[in-house]
Amino acid sequence: MSLALTSPRGRGLRITANLVALLIGVCFLLPMLWLVFASFDGSATLSVRLPDEWSIANFGAVLTPERTFIPLANSLVLAGGCAVITVVVAVLAAYPLSRYRLRMNKPFLYGILFGTCLPITAIMVPVYMLFVSFGLLDSIPGTMLFLAATSLPMAIWMMKNFMDSVPISLEEAAWIDGASMLTTLTRVVVPLMRSGIGVVFIFVFMGAWGNFFVPFVLLLTPDKQPAAVSIFSFFGQYGSVAYGQLAAFSILYSVPILALYVLVSRLSGGAFALAGAVKG
Repeated sequence: MSLALTSPRGRGLRITANLVALLIGVCFLLPMLWLVFASFDGSATLSVRLPDEWSIANFGAVLTPERTFIPLANSLVLAGGCAVITVVVAVLAAYPLSRYRLRMNKPFLYGILFGTCLPITAIMVPVYMLFVSFGLLDSIPGTMLFLAATSLPMAIWMMKNFMDSVPISLEEAAWIDGASMLTTLTRVVVPLMRSGIGVVFIFVFMGAWGNFFVPFVLLLTPDKQPAAVSIFSFFGQYGSVAYGQLAAFSILYSVPILALYVLVSRLSGGAFALAGAVKG
């Protein structure tokens, strides 16, 4: 392997890989630099440049209940509720798919996977009519349930793969001791797949957190709209944009996601705690 790396071809591949990684890093770094510089620039534009005079006026302008706190609270309720519902239902749905070999397993999995291929714009018209019929329009719980329903197919697929990594012999040992199926699920399987549950939770939370189209259609009252929709308040008429305030709001908008990632990664333990669980 060392000869391959030191050969001309190996060095060329290594240089190419480093250049590609550097290019990708620059593509991510430039928008981040713009966010930081523009948020402290009172006359920010689309160009990436150091502020002539550093100021926190943009943060002061956006840190109001109407522009930031209420929309962020709505986003936390929508995304958090959606993630909790999706994770619970996905665990219950993935358990029989992982533990029982039935003829309907593969058709069911492929069927729910097909649901992820449907564009959300194609189903919003019948969903809107359904919400109007059941009186769920402009309802945060109703929107939360719909977001959870759209997240379930991929969440079930991911949860099943994580659950397959938990040895069934651990459950069999619990069954011999008299534990019920629900007990083994909640006290044996779930604790051993905390990392997988954390991954699914973050995946679903981020999808609901950044979802613009569904809340924009189903939530009509401005006080109920999440931050993904209220961000359009920084876009004025005739193409005018408050770039500095938009950058400041974007930084505040990303803080909960970063905090959630750190919290879930610590609570989940970082890896499956299966080492030493099975002897022999």
